[in-house]
Amino acid sequence: MGEFVVILLVLFLAFVALGAYAVVKVVRAAGRGVERTVNQARRTVEDTALRAKSYGQGGAAAELAQLRLSLRTSMRATQEALGAGAREDASLAESLALFERLSAHGHELDAELKRLEREPDRTALASQLPGLRERTERVTHAADSLRWAARDRAQRFAEDDLDLLSAQIDMEAGALRHWAAEEPSAPGAEPHPGQAPAHQDPAHGTGRGKDTPAAGSDRSGAVSGDAPQAITARDPRAQTAYPWEKKTPRPETSG
Repeated sequence: MGEFVVILLVLFLAFVALGAYAVVKVVRAAGRGVERTVNQARRTVEDTALRAKSYGQGGAAAELAQLRLSLRTSMRATQEALGAGAREDASLAESLALFERLSAHGHELDAELKRLEREPDRTALASQLPGLRERTERVTHAADSLRWAARDRAQRFAEDDLDLLSAQIDMEAGALRHWAAEEPSAPGAEPHPGQAPAHQDPAHGTGRGKDTPAAGSDRSGAVSGDAPQAITARDPRAQTAYPWEKKTPRPETSG
């Protein structure tokens, strides 16, 4: 009885631990989902504000907003493209490592651009814009190069796979049409039922298929001194069967 109670207690504790683990996993997953949703909403609000500044304002403030918007758009698109491609192509792991290093420069540049938006000295800000524009173009160009290289690689693999698949389908289609290679009869082969022989005998006037057995009958009749035998048709059951024809014997008719 005591052992039965111990077993029940162990099972109860195991179920409690399993339930607690499941609850923790669900809470963590929900927390990550909420965090992703909040970050996405925050990025959407920031991008909308930057677009409004780039179109609604002028001068250095508008150019700063355009630089930030261009930088964020390029970096986000490259991150999504590399992340999606790395799940199918392990060779993109090094590209992801390079992008992480580039992201550090991108975050630093975005923070600097954001800080300069609150700069009251517009003259000093205007003097720094050429250098900021050049840095932004270098970072976005590097990100675009990685993104387009990953897309070209994926497209190339898709085209190679399609070419290989097309070749395999053509080979399979040819194998399914195996009778196309068997239809042309070889010289001396027996013709298809109901079809005349391909060659003609110049020794006989018309060269028809019936002349050959008739000549043989005449010769045999001449030797034996009897009348020529009648020409009889060939037995259809003795004809050569093709691979696709069923080999079922005909029932013999009685009477």
